Amino acid sequence: MNSCERHTAIIKAIAARLGFAACGIAKAEFLEDEAPRLEQWLKHNYHGQMGYMANHFDKRLDPQKLVPGAKSVVSLLYNYYPQQDLAPQHGYKLAKYAYGKDYHQVIKEKLRLFLDQAREEIGEIGGRVFVDSAPVMERQWAQRAGVGWLGKNGLLLTAKKGSFYFLAELIIDLELAYDQPVTDHCGTCTRCLDACPTAAIVQPGVVDGSKCIAYYTIELKSQEPIPAGEPLANWIFGCDICQDVCPWNRFSRPHNEPAFAPNEHLQNMRPADWEEMTAETFAKVFAGSAVKRSKFAGLKRNVDFVRKQ
Repeated sequence: MNSCERHTAIIKAIAARLGFAACGIAKAEFLEDEAPRLEQWLKHNYHGQMGYMANHFDKRLDPQKLVPGAKSVVSLLYNYYPQQDLAPQHGYKLAKYAYGKDYHQVIKEKLRLFLDQAREEIGEIGGRVFVDSAPVMERQWAQRAGVGWLGKNGLLLTAKKGSFYFLAELIIDLELAYDQPVTDHCGTCTRCLDACPTAAIVQPGVVDGSKCIAYYTIELKSQEPIPAGEPLANWIFGCDICQDVCPWNRFSRPHNEPAFAPNEHLQNMRPADWEEMTAETFAKVFAGSAVKRSKFAGLKRNVDFVRKQ
């Protein structure tokens, strides 16, 4: 086994040890095929008010602009599928990824530990860790690394584990053995396109982000009105519809990450609790949660909008 193969084995062993469900590696290079797709997506204004999506165009496509001397992009999956769907008792729906602690903090801590352990076993490694917090095309890198394929809903799908996973990356200056992309297994299925109530999936693999329920319930500022008549289907933070209907998610299994378990306050919420929520209750129920991103005013706006539909 040469040093490249040995280092790759170490990286994948650390990923498994830290609880990541999958680990794939791609060569850090310019994403030439993605450049025109991203340009067209932005030209159609599918990012809506998400102005940050138009920033750092070059960095999104070239990991060496984020990490000088980068040679490898390590793509990782971390399961967040819950033990229990809270929607039936709540009435109002939260995306499953938001049931527990904010994944940015939880996973970034694991990534820092990952890099520390890699340095202990391999030696000096230059690089950075990312989890949905920088201009990194996470799904495209995961696809290149053979972790899964891009489904018609634009999400990364895996044949054995579904899609309820957080994506994370290490971009490092270490040359590794690179994985090969897997084939697309969506076939003729159109369940995600058929189920989206706002028709946000404009064509297979292309999502108009400005029409997505997650956009309406998270990205729109609290003072911005949700367009009248948009069917939010009781979602008040994010949306899982295109994942819930995906046949590959029949393979989803509950996570074993304590930080992602809902606290007792969230577990005990009932429809009236959402409708009568105060700022104090919001702070208690969503302490350390990704839901804080919408702020109290935003969540209350969403609840009021859904209640009137």
